[in-house]
Amino acid sequence: MKLRSIILAGFAFIALPFASFAQVGVSVNFAPPVLPVIEQPPAPVEGYIWTPGYWAWGGADYYWVPGVWVPPPTIGLLWTPPWWGWNNGVYVFNEGYWGPTVGFYGGINYGYGYFGNGYWGGRWEGNTFRYNTAVTRVNTNVVHNTYVDKSVVNKQANASHTSFNGPNGVKAEPTAEQKAAAENARKMPPTSDQLARREAASKDRNLQASVNHGHPNADAIKSFNKEHGKAGEGLGTAAGAGKAENKPGNMAEHHGQGAGNLGEHGNKHEQAKAHSGKMAQHGGPAHGRNEMNQKSRQPQMAAHYPQGGGNRGHAGGQQQGKKKQGKP
Repeated sequence: MKLRSIILAGFAFIALPFASFAQVGVSVNFAPPVLPVIEQPPAPVEGYIWTPGYWAWGGADYYWVPGVWVPPPTIGLLWTPPWWGWNNGVYVFNEGYWGPTVGFYGGINYGYGYFGNGYWGGRWEGNTFRYNTAVTRVNTNVVHNTYVDKSVVNKQANASHTSFNGPNGVKAEPTAEQKAAAENARKMPPTSDQLARREAASKDRNLQASVNHGHPNADAIKSFNKEHGKAGEGLGTAAGAGKAENKPGNMAEHHGQGAGNLGEHGNKHEQAKAHSGKMAQHGGPAHGRNEMNQKSRQPQMAAHYPQGGGNRGHAGGQQQGKKKQGKP
């Protein structure tokens, strides 16, 4: 696929102990597939946060990154999921990030508390994370900090499985509070474990949209989780954090992602390689761009998983994608 490059200004956020990082995004001229309906595994230990699955771009194809429970970089942080949005004729990938509040994620309904606006699957109370079992699955043998609030189901922004914001997709705009938070919030990029999982997913053929026709099946995801860790298991040094108690500093000690160690994760960027479509690690929410060039293979891809209903592209004719890079 031939890709054009556009350079836009990136955004850097500096608010110690949070790291400074550039927001990097990939843009493609046809929409990602719909979100598959996949059952959430129960939270394995206390303190882990659910990060829903999403479609990522591998340079020549979309691929599914299965959802997983992960420990946050530090106590008190919440996850804002990545999302695809329509901007200047292309679909732009906005990277997910960690922060004290959940920001705008396109109005996309990822389910299990991520209903398009905010997060209702649990909340921090001091140093303890409590799970709302009305919309979140937990292993009650090991997780006891729970509550039940069924009213949050009314928080659903939409009931659609559409995976992008824009024409023929979800129509949502950030609130004034979310805009202010986007400008001033302290943010941290995905952890190294999250990036490693995405990298592994990009290499799994069964998770590629051109192979699964935009509908990854449960067996493929089960196989991926078995090999690369599931629900907090086998995620490198992150596994086991928070099993006993949530004390400030415990997670940072386990992950090596406290204030003094953020630099090694904060400046990793995902770049699609022109000859292979493989992606390297990166971190940070998306607004900047990286250059890349690919030979055209879109017509064949479209035949594998045609977009229907809310997921039709808008480019018309030859389809192109492009990756953009911003300067911190």
